[in-house]
Amino acid sequence: MSGAGVTIVEALASLLIVIGAVFGLVGSYGLVKLPDLVMRLHAPTKATTLGVGGVLLGAMVHAWGVEGRSSWHELLIALFLFVTAPISANLIAKAWLHREGADRPLPPTGRECGWANDDPPPDASESGRGDPPR
Repeated sequence: MSGAGVTIVEALASLLIVIGAVFGLVGSYGLVKLPDLVMRLHAPTKATTLGVGGVLLGAMVHAWGVEGRSSWHELLIALFLFVTAPISANLIAKAWLHREGADRPLPPTGRECGWANDDPPPDASESGRGDPPR
């Protein structure tokens, strides 16, 4: 690439890294300052994941634009992170519901089933869904 093209790519990569760092900082601050576990889950699963994604995207842009190579490692790390962060947050939230959440009343779901973690399913014959499970 020419000198001006490299400068634009470096500026874009730097911008992505700085934006990612800001998201990471906000997520880390939320992880420390939010009062309970359920609120603290949002910080690492949303803001920090976007922050790491921004840094990895900036590294991929730099590797492609300046070094002239494709960067599959960063892409795989980002994909793994975006797949595993919501799953781990869901598991942590379910564990919290089983340990701590029983003391608090849950809001209504608007369905006859209620919450999957706390209420047994309704009898299938009463709801008109066919035979009850065996």
